[in-house]
Amino acid sequence: MRVSRSLTLLTVVALMAAAAGCAPQPVYVQMAPNSLDAMTYGAVAAPQTTYAPGGYPSGYGAGLYNYAGGGGYPGYGMAAAPPYTLDSGDRLRIVVFGQDGLTNSYAVDAGGHIAMPLIGSVPARGATSDQLSGRIAEKLRDGYVREPHVAVEIEAYRPFFILGEVTQPGQYPYVANMTAETAVAIAGGFSPRAVRQSVILTRNYGGQQMRMNVPLTYPLRPGDTVSVQERWF
Repeated sequence: MRVSRSLTLLTVVALMAAAAGCAPQPVYVQMAPNSLDAMTYGAVAAPQTTYAPGGYPSGYGAGLYNYAGGGGYPGYGMAAAPPYTLDSGDRLRIVVFGQDGLTNSYAVDAGGHIAMPLIGSVPARGATSDQLSGRIAEKLRDGYVREPHVAVEIEAYRPFFILGEVTQPGQYPYVANMTAETAVAIAGGFSPRAVRQSVILTRNYGGQQMRMNVPLTYPLRPGDTVSVQERWF
């Protein structure tokens, strides 16, 4: 009888241990950095440990690039932030020295180009302001201006978008040095059912939409879409 009771007790303990082992646990994985900035701008960062948190809705983070913790943001680390590249919705102030008829404000159109007198359409999408000034100067040099000197400044950034569990979702003007937390504040703050630890960031890369789960302190760029998720409880 004592042997039978002992075996029964051992069986119960074994079943409890197995059940505990099946419970969802936070998962730590070692992976190369997969940040949006690293892919978009070619920034290189050392591999870091990423943390996949539990307790979020099923599939939360599935198919996303996880934020790389451990001091620093993905694609930033100790290096300077990558240079800003132009896209549709940016408004530029282009100055061609000595050519008042060409100096003006220009918008990057839906096709990613600007249209200027004399030289017509100039591709701007994906270029820095310095690269665009070089393209404009090259076209002007081809039979229009002997020694063109061109300066390109960003007059207004393209807007960002915020969706989901905020008071006033929508489109807003981008402000320099914005973070995801700033975007939430501009949209009137979290709704009562919002996930407040992180947001889903969508950023355009090479014509494709890349998504990443980031903390509230993550820096935004013009054109980003921030999605605030709904919590389950």
